[in-house]
Amino acid sequence: MSILDHLAATIEARKGADPDTSWTAKLLSKGPEKCAEKFGEEAVEAIIAAVKNDRVNLTAEAADVVYHLLVMLAARDIPLADVLAELERREGTSGIAEKAARTD
Repeated sequence: MSILDHLAATIEARKGADPDTSWTAKLLSKGPEKCAEKFGEEAVEAIIAAVKNDRVNLTAEAADVVYHLLVMLAARDIPLADVLAELERREGTSGIAEKAARTD
């Protein structure tokens, strides 16, 4: 099991946990919108670290982004496996071609 799979499973298990004893449960208890907001905050912090070329902080912020992405997905009942399948589907396809094929 990869670290991402393990983290996603832990987040899923926290859905029913006590929000007073689990940060993940606390985030999830606030609803999908709050989870998305927190993901956005962490993404901005990662962007700032990247612009400043702060490798140490960018590494830490990137980990926060990944965690909060998984929490946001869990809040909407989207399994990591679905995201990984979509990445696999896109593998070998030019990003330009992939974007051109989108209908939305």
